[in-house]
Amino acid sequence: MQSSPPAFSRRTGKRHLFARQALVAQRRMERLPANVRALLWSMTAGLLFVTLNSLMRALSLALDGFQTQFLRYLMGFAVMLPLMLRAGLAAYRPKNVMGQFTRGGVHTFGLVLWFIALPHITIADVTAIGFTGPIFIMLGAVLLFKEPMRWERWLAAGIGLAGVLIVVAPKLTGSGGVYNLVMLASSPVFAASFLITKALTRYERPEVIVAWQSISVTLLSLPLALWHWQTPGPGQWAMFVLCGLLGSTAHYCLTRSYATADISATQSVKFLELVWATVIGWIWFGDEPSRSTLIGGVVISASTLWIARREARGPR
Repeated sequence: MQSSPPAFSRRTGKRHLFARQALVAQRRMERLPANVRALLWSMTAGLLFVTLNSLMRALSLALDGFQTQFLRYLMGFAVMLPLMLRAGLAAYRPKNVMGQFTRGGVHTFGLVLWFIALPHITIADVTAIGFTGPIFIMLGAVLLFKEPMRWERWLAAGIGLAGVLIVVAPKLTGSGGVYNLVMLASSPVFAASFLITKALTRYERPEVIVAWQSISVTLLSLPLALWHWQTPGPGQWAMFVLCGLLGSTAHYCLTRSYATADISATQSVKFLELVWATVIGWIWFGDEPSRSTLIGGVVISASTLWIARREARGPR
């Protein structure tokens, strides 16, 4: 009678199977045009960021926003630390430490503005103002990196923005006063942060950029976090660990997209985050989408599919 294989052998076989499947998926991904790969990386990052923001919203209702910001990036560093130790800290030594901290400082300033305005304006206003970011990024890509701004990219961004306005325009209140301007001020700051990231990808690996973003933002956010400190509960600590994992993975995907193609080629996909947010809100919170949300989602999805096809064909 033949004995069954031990559990260790079965686990090892499963790991090898997953490794082979991952290798096959990676090779298929590498056959795609660079701009399409960048769009896929950016779409994945957007889905992860929307999931992260849902968790962060729940945490910020119970804890101070600046403390939530600090712990999210602290846990982002914590989940990357085992990878850093395994590869050796020398592998994560940046070639430009000042550039990493400059990027972290700019991103921290954008987060501070965002958290100052967040409690005083509606989510619809936050959504509408946040989607001005791709316009600032595309303008910066033209001025700083001399990227070719083909008409398809501008058209896709314009259609995506129109889809967002279809969704949020019926819900805009205009009651935020000066805080709307504060939130608007955060958009070009975040755009500057992402443009610095694009510059860093010329000589830094994506995992190095993500690790040092977590380090720099954690250190720069610490003073404000200590000022408003509240001790989180066990469940909140678990949520922060999950936020750290989601955030680090999302920033890695975003950095890979910037390293793969022009940053301007990926910006129209940003508007797809509204579709992800609608789906997650429907499944997670039971928020049934309105007619304007469904129409806007169709417009955004259509513009994303159209620009993906155009980028796959390349410039004419």
